[in-house]
Amino acid sequence: MTEFLTMVSNFVWGPPTLILIVGTGLFLTFRIGFYQFSSLPYALKLAFSKNQDHSSEGDISHFQSLMTALAATIGTGNIAGVATAVVLGGPGAVFWMWVTALVGMATKYSEAILAVKYRVVGKNGQMAGGPMYFIEKGLGWKWLAVLFALFGSIAAFGIGSSVQSNSVAAAVESSFGVNPWITGIILTIFTALVILGGIQSIGRVTSYFVPIMAVFYVAGGLVIILMNIDILPSALGLIFTDAFTGQAVAGGAIGAVIRWGVARGVFSNEAGMGSAPIAAAAAKTDHPGRQALISMTGTFIDTIVVCSITGITLVMGGLYIGNSDLTGAALTTETFNALLPGGGWIVTVGIILFAYSTVLGWAYYGEKCFEYLFGDKSITAYRVVYTLTVLIGAGMNLGLVWTIADIFNALMAIPNLIGLIALSGVVVASTKEFKKLRAEEKLAEQKGTDVTA
Repeated sequence: MTEFLTMVSNFVWGPPTLILIVGTGLFLTFRIGFYQFSSLPYALKLAFSKNQDHSSEGDISHFQSLMTALAATIGTGNIAGVATAVVLGGPGAVFWMWVTALVGMATKYSEAILAVKYRVVGKNGQMAGGPMYFIEKGLGWKWLAVLFALFGSIAAFGIGSSVQSNSVAAAVESSFGVNPWITGIILTIFTALVILGGIQSIGRVTSYFVPIMAVFYVAGGLVIILMNIDILPSALGLIFTDAFTGQAVAGGAIGAVIRWGVARGVFSNEAGMGSAPIAAAAAKTDHPGRQALISMTGTFIDTIVVCSITGITLVMGGLYIGNSDLTGAALTTETFNALLPGGGWIVTVGIILFAYSTVLGWAYYGEKCFEYLFGDKSITAYRVVYTLTVLIGAGMNLGLVWTIADIFNALMAIPNLIGLIALSGVVVASTKEFKKLRAEEKLAEQKGTDVTA
């Protein structure tokens, strides 16, 4: 069974899916006129402004929505996933991760604009949105919407809860000798305290927790890079040259460099997966375009900032060369230790924080997918089961669960990408409308009437 599922996972994450994901990003980039680049400074200003929209329709603020999405995307992929890409694809894989993120910003922008535009207010008075809603309401393809929701609700139990708690338990046991079940119990309690309160509770916690964990890891990584600044130019040069030569990979396989860079880039920032727009739909916003800009900054922060710290440090350390037994988080840990005595603690703490944040973010994603399928009365039951899988995952061997989670993650992307391509005209129209309103100063932030500190 494991061999069969591994084969399926390799197939669904193979070149056709990766080409579809990146191709959709390129297609949308051209359709919106490279708007993700020209608007990035403004988008970052919106995301981190002290003034947040509190009066428009929605459940949480712009910032809380972004932090909820980042909680899910900044995970073990930023540490272990980048290391895997460098080992299997060489230093040049880091460059292709960057490329994937740059076009992925257009995908994330489009996902969010559709999520807000087609969101609905549930019977419980809370917002509900995401690919399942814009596919059904925008295209009328209920069957495809159901497939996305089904894949998403199942994927959350794997990539969201059990495998993340397993990563935390393993890291704590390795560093502190704590029994995995004890870690699982503690993690389950903290998870329950947050997610049983719904999106408002998740938004409040992630708005404080995520910035702290991201700054901790990025600052630690920057210290290591600055302390070894003399080898930084050669490391960057190697990343750029190897991206087009593949010399670091056996046989100079440029295809392997691109494949692993793209694959791990997508796995890390989730652009095209359809998960982040579920959080975007809950935001208080006066126009879909505003929240779309804020949402796309998540891809920039996740890959261009956080993943770059890991990738550049790994290339500077060079431990990936001829060391086949060292990969994943272990490689990142040893590299940080080699460049800064005790630096491995940055990775250990990072894994714990990143994995826990993913548990919180994916709890909301899975819940909304389940709500779409079975109604709002099913939410409490889903939260309870999700919380229990955090405990179960901490003390079990989850190799098979990882594989299943990978499969369902890829299956989520396909309906979402179909919806994005088919509704790209709506994205373009909404973007033009947003630009026009900004030019005419008719948005809430410009009128100064319903944006409060």
